[in-house]
Amino acid sequence: MPAFERHVFVCHNTRPADAPRPSCTTDGKSELFTQLQTLSKAAGLGATVRINKSGCLDQCEHGPTVVVYPDAVWYGKVQPEDAAAIVEEHLVGGRPVERLRTAEECINTKSCPHRG
Repeated sequence: MPAFERHVFVCHNTRPADAPRPSCTTDGKSELFTQLQTLSKAAGLGATVRINKSGCLDQCEHGPTVVVYPDAVWYGKVQPEDAAAIVEEHLVGGRPVERLRTAEECINTKSCPHRG
């Protein structure tokens, strides 16, 4: 079997309600993950794209978070209804969905203006 061309990681981290940082999922389930998986398979990407659940991606203030590798495209505030755009525009069309991208200055930094 050939290697996957892309891996899509969907944060599934769940924190207690009183945690200082928010959770990407509140119940450990993810309609977003299910939508991405279903739509990517329907688009014929099952052999080339792998949709994975992940633990914390450390972008809690931008959650739910999705990252696509090897493209290194980070998406934030992603909702299940955004899954079709990610699959159609990015995974099929090769163009990241700009309206969902997390700002570069917010990735891998403690100084992002969204962090409390």
